[in-house]
Amino acid sequence: MGGTNTYLTAMRQWRQGLCKDHRWCILIVADPDALASALALKRIMQHRVKSVDIVRVNEVTRPDNLAMIRYLRIPVKPLQVEKLSTYDHFAVVDSQPNHHACFKNITFDLVIDHHPLPAEPYTAAAFYDVRPNVGATSSIMTRYLQGLRITPSPLLATALLYGIRTDTASFERSGGEDDFRAYQWLSRHADTAVLRRILRSEYLRDWLPLFSRAFRSLVDCRGNGAQAWLGDVSSADLLVAVADFFTRVHGLRWIAVSGIVGKTTVVVIFRGDGGRDIGRMADACFYDVGSAGGHRRLARAEFPVSAIPAGTKPQDFVLHRLQTRKLRAITAVRSAPPADPTPDTRDHEMAEVSS
Repeated sequence: MGGTNTYLTAMRQWRQGLCKDHRWCILIVADPDALASALALKRIMQHRVKSVDIVRVNEVTRPDNLAMIRYLRIPVKPLQVEKLSTYDHFAVVDSQPNHHACFKNITFDLVIDHHPLPAEPYTAAAFYDVRPNVGATSSIMTRYLQGLRITPSPLLATALLYGIRTDTASFERSGGEDDFRAYQWLSRHADTAVLRRILRSEYLRDWLPLFSRAFRSLVDCRGNGAQAWLGDVSSADLLVAVADFFTRVHGLRWIAVSGIVGKTTVVVIFRGDGGRDIGRMADACFYDVGSAGGHRRLARAEFPVSAIPAGTKPQDFVLHRLQTRKLRAITAVRSAPPADPTPDTRDHEMAEVSS
């Protein structure tokens, strides 16, 4: 399919072909953009099929995403594999069939996404719309609502608005004309009071001891940066939350928050102000012991605990790499292409490192 008008024509034809007897399942890797896009698709299909369920394949643990689901009344269900046979049609939004193991044996009738195309595009879907040049799938869904002359409810408009905000980092990292126009249109329909409540729901009370641990362990690094070591944590989400907090500290140009997840894997979450390429920094420091990379302002590295030399504390190993390899290694790789994003860089991070 070609331009926007072609997509709209195809959507109208697809919608007209929906059958009242069909039971649809919209599968998502739950993050704000996916949740909002699924809610919009459900609205588009409303009253034209027998049922539409939104089903997530990952756990939702981030408090802002939990607040989004609660305040916007998003009817999302956890995946129960044994119940998939009760559906006769499947859709996936803000993701593609090759993005998650749970999608492997499912034939999708609809795919809508904004992430890069795979080497071999999916050909089984009756409706296929993947546009990597758009900043958020929520922007694509907003254009469909406009083209179908569907006025979103305040809750749906708020969800789509929040989806665009998170995937474009409020237009600091990505976003083009399609995203701006969608955001402006949605702003006229959204509930700004509810949006503020979601934006303020960043932390759980149980997380507060982690911040104390981070403050006590904070060590300055070169270039007005710092490292905080949290030790054993139950989820990388906790590292992300603490790292995001430190981006609000004046004068701190970048932060690396690290810990051990599941007793076996060291995860380092990087955040920066854009003054230096954080994705390149992550790659330079840890490329030889695990996976690392990201964008200019955010990145992630992870490697097995077994990669740390015997007798060396994990926090000392991380700090040593940040202190001694950073500048030298970045100079060496400066001419190389940008590192591929790791799962954390699909803000709110593809599999609930934003959910």
